[in-house]
Amino acid sequence: MFTQLNPPLPVIVLEKGPGLAFAVIDYGVEHNLIWVTALDATGEIWCAPNPKVRLQANWSMGRTKDERVSIIPEGVCAQ
Repeated sequence: MFTQLNPPLPVIVLEKGPGLAFAVIDYGVEHNLIWVTALDATGEIWCAPNPKVRLQANWSMGRTKDERVSIIPEGVCAQ
C-alpha cells in the first residue's frame, strides 16, 4: 500500500540527514514500513526503512532532540 502524507512529516534519515517524508509504503506484516523522503541538503529522494527514520525535534509537541542520533550524512567529515 502506498500512502501519501498530507502534510509531509519532518524526519531524520539516519546517516543521510533531515528531510520531509511525503509518503509511506507498506508491504505488509513481514516488512518494515518504507518512508519516502526528500532530503533537505541535496533534494535527493530516499526510500528509508522504518528503523532508519526518526521524527525531528518539535518544541511545541515536547519532542526534544535525541542526542544519540547523528544526522551527519555519510561521506561528510564531522569537525
